Amino acid sequence: MAPRTKTQQPDAPHAADSHDLIRVHGARENNLKDVSIELPKRRLTVFTGVSGSGKSSLVFATIAAESQRLINETYPAFVQGFMPTQARPDVDVLDGLTTAIIVDQQRMGSDPRSTVGTATDANAMLRILFSRLGDPHIGPPGAFAFNVPSVTASGAITVERGNKKAVKATFSRTGGMCNRCEGRGSVSDIDLTQLYDDSKSIAEGAFTIPGWKSDSWWTVRTYAESGFLDPDKPIAKFTKKEMQDFLYREPTKVKVEGANLTFEGLIPKIQKSFLSKDRESMQPHIREFVDRAVTFTTCPECEGTRLTEGARSSKIDKISIADACAMEIRDLAEWVRGLDEPSVAPLLEALQQTLDSFVEIGLGYLALDRPSGTLSGGEAQRIKMIRHLGSSLTDVTYVFDEPTIGLHPHDIRRMNDLLLRLRDKGNTVLVVEHKPEAIAIADHVVDLGPGAGTAGGTVCFEGSLEGLRASDTVTGRHLDDRAVLKDEVRKSTGALEIRGASSHNLRDVDVDIPLGVLTVITGVAGSGKSSLVHGSIPAGENVISVDQSPIKGSRRSNPATYTGLLEPIRKAFAKANGVKPALFSANSEGACPTCNGAGVIFTDLGMMASVSSPCEDCEGKRFQASVLDYHLGGRDISEVLAMSVAQAEEFFGSGEAAIPAAHKILDRLVDVGLGYLSLGQPLTTLSGGERQRLKLATHMADKGGVYVLDEPTTGLHLADVEQLLGLLDRLVDSGKSVIVIEHHQAVMAHADWIIDLGPGAGHDGGQIVFEGTPADLVADRSTLTGEHLAEYVGE
Repeated sequence: MAPRTKTQQPDAPHAADSHDLIRVHGARENNLKDVSIELPKRRLTVFTGVSGSGKSSLVFATIAAESQRLINETYPAFVQGFMPTQARPDVDVLDGLTTAIIVDQQRMGSDPRSTVGTATDANAMLRILFSRLGDPHIGPPGAFAFNVPSVTASGAITVERGNKKAVKATFSRTGGMCNRCEGRGSVSDIDLTQLYDDSKSIAEGAFTIPGWKSDSWWTVRTYAESGFLDPDKPIAKFTKKEMQDFLYREPTKVKVEGANLTFEGLIPKIQKSFLSKDRESMQPHIREFVDRAVTFTTCPECEGTRLTEGARSSKIDKISIADACAMEIRDLAEWVRGLDEPSVAPLLEALQQTLDSFVEIGLGYLALDRPSGTLSGGEAQRIKMIRHLGSSLTDVTYVFDEPTIGLHPHDIRRMNDLLLRLRDKGNTVLVVEHKPEAIAIADHVVDLGPGAGTAGGTVCFEGSLEGLRASDTVTGRHLDDRAVLKDEVRKSTGALEIRGASSHNLRDVDVDIPLGVLTVITGVAGSGKSSLVHGSIPAGENVISVDQSPIKGSRRSNPATYTGLLEPIRKAFAKANGVKPALFSANSEGACPTCNGAGVIFTDLGMMASVSSPCEDCEGKRFQASVLDYHLGGRDISEVLAMSVAQAEEFFGSGEAAIPAAHKILDRLVDVGLGYLSLGQPLTTLSGGERQRLKLATHMADKGGVYVLDEPTTGLHLADVEQLLGLLDRLVDSGKSVIVIEHHQAVMAHADWIIDLGPGAGHDGGQIVFEGTPADLVADRSTLTGEHLAEYVGE
């Protein structure tokens, strides 16, 4: 055999090994100002900076977005037509990209049939398992699925092949969906006594529904003059047929005073006009009516399991699929481990791996039947991580958006270990983060700033953690900030008594939450904090609950419209120029006719990315040219909407443009740390923390005495936490009671009273393990929270 000749020296680097960097040159997405940066591959890079400094614009909207766009372009045009389209980010050069896997904080869909099991692969595998091993055998996997209805059909079909021939056919499919609740687990009952007074007739004004006056012809007169009912007869004396028509009749065309109208039964009409709308978007009096008139109860037929009797009767080792989904995942993992059936060994192995990943990531306390809409942002993000933990892929870029959100300091260590494991498999890990414990594990740190919004968008520091600590950037200066325990805590003025709280995993908890002070509810994720606060504190006029649930609104909604700020501004513009206020709304008469007030024109190109270009007529300003001729304080309405909150506060605070009503709202927005947001920024671009602080700003004018906040430090930079503590102090000093669910040690240290739940998560939690002052908790050190708080304050 001929000797092998070496064409290259063994110590010479291979050309393929020279691509060890992700290079970004000239990034201008959102507020980025020609950012150029080089990121090391196969390392863990953490991006820091104040909220709104451009971290997400660089990591998600530039690097990850371009990677995903390039991968999508490798598919055939036919397949691309079914995929979400993305435009190329505004950047000059992006080089060295690898496949990006994005694990973000977007909440999972709140569809009533979406659960933890359906959102992961666990339910699909359980269904196959029961369809193979369940006794009695009831059918294929679909027979165990609560989102698959049973179907039967019969008739003749014509097969067009050779000679046409009609063939009789029957078809049936066994589904697992409960017929009564249609797989939702709960049924809604409408209390008829809240809809009408049956001692009166329709003519006498029997309806007690908001807005249904006796002379409103589009509703009440349709019932009175439809011909189906006697308008002068008390409803209690209606015949059986009249009652059926009154409550349930299908939509029917009728003539009322020469006008064609639709008569429809009261129940379907109420369901369409009130129950199909989002509760949060209703006016307060309508919301109060719906809460009064509609009750949601567990489905009596399936007992909340969502499944048919057949699906519940088929069992493996005396456990049905409903029992399996109701177990805590760590218990289910043990049950699956105990099954020994060679015929389904690969399936059991895959299911076991998925369930173990739940436990490893700290979500073993969840159950597969938990509705996905009830998960917090942090829980949803960790569930998305599960499918990547056992992955054999390497040289992938994993992109995380604040993975420590919703995590107790004890759980942050476990999350750090998982991130390092992903890196050690040869992957590039990019993390947007604010917590010092998560920044500490970085191989490389990129700090953006120096400020937020237009004051940010530049790289202030790039290098090691020690270099960041020594740098004079905002993050560097605040990296070692530690809140100190108070010398004196406030005295409570009363107590909110909770007795026998047992929702979810709470074990008959009795607790007095002090009023007139800053109370922090803490404990590991899944210990029962939200169950105690949201499930047990009676929601009334006196309690204002501010959570992180998404704000309903389109890309036309912005902070100015959401907070009600635009209303006094429009009126002031109208008064100063002697015209109608509607002219100063981009959703009304003042909108540019070419783009309908959107500011951009969208062109759909099928399977290619839709192109959005600024409207040529209004140049992206959204208003008609004639509207921009009207000024207030030397500014037109488009210039006002382009201002940041801080600039607008100054502008409307004094001089010719002084508007006290607008200034008050802007003051509150600055108070909650949103001074950098622009008034016209679409709500769809806000993070979870920004949404919550925007809600808090709108609720600060409410008259409630008790504020309930759910992790208000979410998405807050270290420098902003101090400002938030000042805001909480001002709320308490003004006579309010503030109850905060929080993991951030700075908020715990600043509290007047701490209630710690635990000791663990799920069925290991649900108990009060400590009540007292932060100083007592540190001295006691009997709980996980106590240990971490003592370490934080250096005791």
